[in-house]
Amino acid sequence: MSNIPADLKYTKAHEWLRDHGDGTVSVGITDHAQALLGDIVFVELPEVDDTFEASEVAGVVESVKAASDYYAPLSGTVTAVNEDLDDTPELVNTSPYDNGWMYTLRLDSVDDLAELMDANAYSETCED
Repeated sequence: MSNIPADLKYTKAHEWLRDHGDGTVSVGITDHAQALLGDIVFVELPEVDDTFEASEVAGVVESVKAASDYYAPLSGTVTAVNEDLDDTPELVNTSPYDNGWMYTLRLDSVDDLAELMDANAYSETCED
């Protein structure tokens, strides 16, 4: 079973969000997603100040198996990116919820967080 921290929010597309309580969230892909992809060799990150609508492609993760788009979980503006992934993309494999975060998003509406799944609901989608 994948590691699914209880303090995060999740999407059906296997992104996670960590709410910072100030209108921003950190975003990454879940342990389940990185396990399916295999060894990550490249992460295309968005640019600071990029704006996204919910479900819009935010970047690409490339592994030894495949390349896969990842999506903006909610609408907002990118405020930071994890530049460590430029040199060490494997952080997404080894630390998907901590050092492997991808970017920080200032949400257009923090109320949108309520639309996302909690850990229990996400766990059920991984079993399907």
